Amino acid sequence: MADEFGPTRAEMLAQDHVLSSLGGRTADEALEAGMPPKEVWTAVCDAFEVPPERR
Repeated sequence: MADEFGPTRAEMLAQDHVLSSLGGRTADEALEAGMPPKEVWTAVCDAFEVPPERR
């Protein structure tokens, strides 16, 4: 996430941005709950419209 959003923004998004595609969790919460990192990253990319070549 830091490569795409910068370290500060990535940390903030992971902690604070709730994603419905992650069951109403933040990225950090989803990872702590055992969701696969690739699934979490895909949800973040979808939410922020990260182009496929940077996913």
